[in-house]
This record gives sequence, structure tokens and C-alpha cells, in this order.
Amino acid sequence: MTSIWNELIGAEVRLYDKGKHVTRAIEAGEGEALVLIHGVGGHAEAYARNVLPLAAEGFRVLSIDLLWHGFSGKPEPFDEEKYCLQFSDQIVDLLDQMGVEKAHIEGESLGGWVAMSTALRYPDRVGKIILNTTAGVRWEPGVVKIDMAGGSDALTQRSLAALESPSKETIRRRLEWLMAAPDRVTDELVDLRYALYTRPDVNAALRKVVANGLGIGKDRNQYLTEDDLKTISHPTLVFWSDKNPGSGPDVGERIAGIIPGAAYYCMLDAAHWPQWEHPEEHDRVIANFLKA
Repeated sequence: MTSIWNELIGAEVRLYDKGKHVTRAIEAGEGEALVLIHGVGGHAEAYARNVLPLAAEGFRVLSIDLLWHGFSGKPEPFDEEKYCLQFSDQIVDLLDQMGVEKAHIEGESLGGWVAMSTALRYPDRVGKIILNTTAGVRWEPGVVKIDMAGGSDALTQRSLAALESPSKETIRRRLEWLMAAPDRVTDELVDLRYALYTRPDVNAALRKVVANGLGIGKDRNQYLTEDDLKTISHPTLVFWSDKNPGSGPDVGERIAGIIPGAAYYCMLDAAHWPQWEHPEEHDRVIANFLKA
């Protein structure tokens, strides 16, 4: 595996800071805009292995830090009642600053929830959406199999440990939850997240996000229902993995069966970061979907 630095040679790191929100983006390419959104507690480098390959397919690719993450803005007060809505507003504000009318969106985990929320609230600003092991859906009991212990409960525990006692060990344990094999967590990735989590501003902001996220705060009140999914009118790819912790392929298949006309793809030997674990396969599938 090459380093993140080598993966991103030729990309530009920018701060879009002339609008309502400050958004940090790793950007490359020309063509239709494609915004890549990480999951809770993450950062733009979650897509470090995908930015340039997808740009080479003819897209203007931006992998961003969500609000309260990384080097993007950390507005106060943190509004628990508008958890995901604030992220959707950030995406539209970013497009306004870019001078772009519409963008495709891929979101991983929380990022998928943001993609759906943005498509529903601002349908004219969104092209196609890719839901990469997405979060943010409220399921009725028994509809799908959800493993809370191995899924959101484990993620919550590891996230809080990494923020309350940031060390290389707690952060590596948090990152290993994302991968089907622990050795896919590189030392460089651990060092990067350690550098972020030990910044006082980032740490304080992420504690608020985690305390209200992962289904343990008021964010749960904003989860999308199956009826909401039925109203998504954008071409959609549900991108899942066979080892996604907490919610297996049946969950991805269920989502694809509800969203009108949605396509479904399941990557083998991957967990919650398929774009990192098998980037070439991920990029091929995404590019084919966007070009179809």
C-alpha cells in the first residue's frame, strides 16, 4: 500500500471559506462534480485512494471534511435538533461557493445519510447518489437483522475511547472497526487520525458529534423511514460489503429494494470502508454507475 501522500500527488487541498460554512476539500479533476463524504468521526482522507482515479474518469472530485470534523468549520452552538440537516446545508453551501448547480454525491456511513438528506431537501442540486454502507435509516423491529453489539454499540465505545483518551492504541482500535482485516489500518492512517484527534478544537467538536450521533442522541429523531426512501427520485447505487459490521448485505439489499430503480452492489472481503480496502474495484463500480 502506498502512502496517503503519494495517493494524493496532483490533488489540491482547499478551504472553501467565502460562504456560510468553511469546508475543507481535497480536490482534483474537471467535469461533473462528485462530492465524497466520510462517516462520523472521519475526514477527507477516507477517500485518499479514490480522488485521483475518479478524477481520471472525467469528474471534478472533492473529498471533504464535514462540519465539526477535520479542518472544516465548527459553528456554535451545536444544534442537536438539526444534526444531519446542517450537513446537507453545508453541501449546498459548498456547491454555491464552487459555482456548481448540481453534483453527484457518494457518502459512506453518516455520509450516505447526508447524501439522502441532501437529495430529499435539495433535489435540484443533486445528480446521482451512492450510498456506501449508509447509516441514517430507522428500521421497524424485525424488518432487517441489525447487530447492535458488533455495530453501533462497538463503534460508539471505540469512538469515545479514541476521543477521551487519544493514543495510537485507542485510535488504531477505532480504525480497525472499519476494516475486514486489521492489517489494512496503516501506521500512517493511525498517525493522521491521532494528529487530528489530539487537536483541542477537533477533539471538542467531535465529542459533541459522537455524543449526539450513532443513534444515542437526538440524531435518531432525524433518521429516515422506509417511506422517506420511497420518495428518493435520484438514480441511486447502494454500495455494500459482505462484512459490514452491524448491518450485513440484507440491509443494503433492503434499501436498494425500497428506493425506486436503485442499483445494488456488494463488495466481498470488505467491511465499513470498502473504498479504502479495495479501491480499484470501488472506483470501477462507481465510475461505471456515474457514466451509465
